[in-house]
Amino acid sequence: MSKSPGHQAQPEHKVEEKPVMQTVQVVVNGERVATSRGVIAVDEDGNPRRLYFPRSDVKMEKFERSTTTSYCPFKGTARYFNLNVGGKTLKDVVWTYEDPYDEHLGLKDRVAFWPEKAREIQILQAT
Repeated sequence: MSKSPGHQAQPEHKVEEKPVMQTVQVVVNGERVATSRGVIAVDEDGNPRRLYFPRSDVKMEKFERSTTTSYCPFKGTARYFNLNVGGKTLKDVVWTYEDPYDEHLGLKDRVAFWPEKAREIQILQAT
């Protein structure tokens, strides 16, 4: 894509990506929708830690793209998905950066879950 305007304007703002060394699972209403050993943790100033899963490790057939987008000056435009599990639709609880800024190309083809938005979402890390 291009260089992040956020990082250019605020070079002191930290958005750090680190591999998670354990297996991570996402369970929604008792159904596992993701299992991965390739998760990237993102620690960003002023935000809770987010875990980004490779799409290949997520049951993408459970997801339906929504019309919602948001913009981060550090990472780019996020596109959201609704999650359909157990006859219930959880709106906009998953997002992806399909064309992230150069500084965060490691997030391309990954999805993050928003557990604060739906109590049905559990993110479990092996110890």
